[in-house]
Amino acid sequence: NMIFDAKEAKVVAVLDWELSTLGDPLADFTYVAMAWVTQNEGRSGVMDLDRAALGIPELDAMVERYCAATNRDGVPDMNWYFAYNFFRLAGIIQGIKKRVIDGTASSSHAQAMAERVFPLAESAWKFAEKAGA
Repeated sequence: NMIFDAKEAKVVAVLDWELSTLGDPLADFTYVAMAWVTQNEGRSGVMDLDRAALGIPELDAMVERYCAATNRDGVPDMNWYFAYNFFRLAGIIQGIKKRVIDGTASSSHAQAMAERVFPLAESAWKFAEKAGA
């Protein structure tokens, strides 16, 4: 899902046609940042990993890098964006759960993914409360 520069070792585009949207770039950035507030559990979360040993910057450092690269003064209310993204992901996974129930899921991992709906929604609500809901 990536297009690389023909001459340099760099990504020039990331494609995700299934879920492509035009919207707030902070929604995309905070979707990536969700890894810093998510347990690993064999997935992409880095919250419980030794990030320093792995060469992964702390969340504050990542935010600073992003802001420097995008000429932003900061990322307002990350808790709101985390709530949005956790609810969004729970909704996407709910679609997979429905396909499991209907017997039309194409992935062998669909059942395991379907079990994540409630924990994702709980995380979303936790961040929504932090954001003032």
